Amino acid sequence: MLSKLMNFLRACWRPSSDRYVHAGSDAAGRQDGLLWYKDTGQHMNGEFSMAVVQANNLLEDQSQIESGPLSLLESGPYGTFIGVYDGHGGPETSRFINEHLFQHLKRFTSEQQSMSVDVIRKAYQATEEGFLSLVTKQWPMKPQIAAVGSCCLVGVICGGTLYIANVGDSRAVLGRLVKATGEVLALQLSSEHNVGIESVRQEMHSLHPDDSHIVVLKHNVWRVKGLIQYYIDLVVECDTNVGFRQPTFDSGFVTEFSVHDHDLGLCTQSKTVTIVSRSIGDFYLKKPEFNKEPLYSKFRLREPFKRQILSSEPSISVHELQPHDQFLIFASDGLWEHLTNQDAVDIVQNHPRTGSARRLLKAALLEAAKKREMRYSDLKKIDRGVRRHFHDDITVVIVFLDSNLVSRASSVKGPTLSVRGGGVNLPAKSLAPCATPVELNSS
Repeated sequence: MLSKLMNFLRACWRPSSDRYVHAGSDAAGRQDGLLWYKDTGQHMNGEFSMAVVQANNLLEDQSQIESGPLSLLESGPYGTFIGVYDGHGGPETSRFINEHLFQHLKRFTSEQQSMSVDVIRKAYQATEEGFLSLVTKQWPMKPQIAAVGSCCLVGVICGGTLYIANVGDSRAVLGRLVKATGEVLALQLSSEHNVGIESVRQEMHSLHPDDSHIVVLKHNVWRVKGLIQYYIDLVVECDTNVGFRQPTFDSGFVTEFSVHDHDLGLCTQSKTVTIVSRSIGDFYLKKPEFNKEPLYSKFRLREPFKRQILSSEPSISVHELQPHDQFLIFASDGLWEHLTNQDAVDIVQNHPRTGSARRLLKAALLEAAKKREMRYSDLKKIDRGVRRHFHDDITVVIVFLDSNLVSRASSVKGPTLSVRGGGVNLPAKSLAPCATPVELNSS
């Protein structure tokens, strides 16, 4: 049985660049193995750089940058929209957001004839309601879609004003020049909704005063209702006594790797979620009617709930951009697991703008490899699915700010741009991962 496992994993570990190289055009970005990137481009307020590295069998991160009209009206306003959507449980929610959120924002901006906090909040609400309609339709045949969700980070630059909206734990960081010292300091602009943060746990307890188990610490990780999900990217035969062993490498190829899940009786690769208190989707934790069959029994909460557990309400902040504001970094939490805010800002500031997003991704992957005591070159050879054992999908969008362009009135037209982050396109007959949940009952 182990020989079958090794042969299967060796196939997964052959260099991905041999299979997924697609140069493409600079306009649409380029694909190199599990890496998609657009090294440089021009938006209304300056330059930008984007990069995405895939770890999951199906890319769960989605992203976009839209520059030009922010409404359906010829009169504007005009500006730049940035979105980073970090999905969990599957790609359906993040893909839905990528298709609909910006269009909702343009519709509400047209109605109010201006950009505002209210416009952004309504766009989030309409996106949540739209995905709920989709889930309701697909629920009878595809019940697991009720357990799919996404973080949602948005930035809007319009007439010298920056709006930052967020649900989940993606992050927006500003690099600001300190003229007295010449340093560029990192300022976090987004509020995060990760229950690992004490203030978020306090918020959850205040919203659910009658539920002492609304947030639970298990295996040194804070979780909403103590839930953990296992996503099966690999299903292979394995010896029930094998247990778990870290991968070992020989000339860049895996020689030993296994995870045995005693509940499922399968060798699997695992990923933990349900640590965010706000998201788009995840309706099994928002609507009681989805916390029942045909959803997997181990996914369902044992006790019915009357008040929704997760929220889709975004935290929104407004900032007047200053001439010494240099650039913005928008990234999914996969980047921030390995780099501090200041580390990221220093890397961007101390290198050429071209390729800056790809450079940040490499820095994060170098740290991921270092933590596993392996070579970066070996990490790059690990294919999607198995790669998730080493790091998450990571999306980075860097928006540079030209003070002369930023300060222009929102009625001034500029170049129209629409770019979406890419990933590996699976062949039509590829096997998609199956999501199976597990609730850990051990303390």
